Amino acid sequence: MQTRDILADLLAFDTVSARPNLALMAHVRRLLDAAGIDSVLIPDATGGKANLYATVGPEGAGGVMLSGHTDVVPVEGQAWTKPPFALTEEAGRWYGRGAADMKGFVACAVAAMLKAAPRPLRVPLHLALSYDEEIGCMGVRSLIDMLDAAPVRPRFCIVGEPTGMQVATGHKGKVALRATCIGREGHSALAPLALNALHLAAEFIGVLRRLQARIAAEGPFDGDYDVAYTTVHAGKMQGGVQVNIVPNLATVDFEIRSLAGVDVAALIGEIRAGAEAIVAPLRGEFPEAAITVERLWDYPGLGTPSEAAVVRFVQSLTGANGTIKVAFGTEGGLFAQRLGIPTVICGPGSMAQGHKPDEYVTAEQIARCEAMLDALILRLEAGPEDPG
Repeated sequence: MQTRDILADLLAFDTVSARPNLALMAHVRRLLDAAGIDSVLIPDATGGKANLYATVGPEGAGGVMLSGHTDVVPVEGQAWTKPPFALTEEAGRWYGRGAADMKGFVACAVAAMLKAAPRPLRVPLHLALSYDEEIGCMGVRSLIDMLDAAPVRPRFCIVGEPTGMQVATGHKGKVALRATCIGREGHSALAPLALNALHLAAEFIGVLRRLQARIAAEGPFDGDYDVAYTTVHAGKMQGGVQVNIVPNLATVDFEIRSLAGVDVAALIGEIRAGAEAIVAPLRGEFPEAAITVERLWDYPGLGTPSEAAVVRFVQSLTGANGTIKVAFGTEGGLFAQRLGIPTVICGPGSMAQGHKPDEYVTAEQIARCEAMLDALILRLEAGPEDPG
């Protein structure tokens, strides 16, 4: 089955993270079954979502794992001119939600598994597909638990997020947090006698902005990134009922995207100290005043050395010379940190097209990905030089 046809099928499934992905996984599993490839599903607690893991080739050897996520971000509120859940081909571009991020690579990876099935591989090829990557790399963790208990793990991992088919060795880690601001409600006509939680939240955002300004000025820095320092970003603020009530509760959701080696716990401690400095002077009049900071979820960064064997191996498949680092997070840090699998990121398309209306991947990028995976199959037939 051709990559183009597989991608058309994948795009037709509405796998926005808030919805199930099981129909897509069942479709992929049928394709694998028809080629004689066994696969396993790892369902979530609801039974509506699942990870998928499959292997072609001999058992008991390491091999190479192709990793991709099947969920996509919503299309609501975006001005699409093409149907988001269908493949539209136009001027060398293949449009659809997830075409770049990252069903284009998933289609290439499934096609590679089907090509590899009848071949005499001496080293195995693995396929790992996940759910809920877009909401914090949450779904893949049960697949990682399964691999952690397995007697043999893949030797290398290629995460196919869009890099323009360049070999990426790193991305920042991320922690998502929530600040809960407690004030005292009151009638807006007597607002000075109450404690406005939204005002506390605004002052708290000032703490974040001052911390960001210091980091931007002082570092540390890594010039391989477009933004060369750790970032602190407030993404959501909520509070209040209606304009004539002074709100007693407000929340601020924020994140830290950190360079390798940055002490994130120390940054959180500094933020908590800044929050306490806001409310401490108010407690004489408002004993309930508080700003608490809790961690919601996180994933680790990826920092594969540029001289690592996995980098040289994937460069030999693509013909690339250099390496890059990417601004966005991936599941690669979890594979590297939790399982110790050397990992790089390399896939078709650009994240500049991801998460936008009329998302697309070019046919040229898909062809380059297919060529990389064809070269990989040949290497796995030749024997365990690097990935065994």
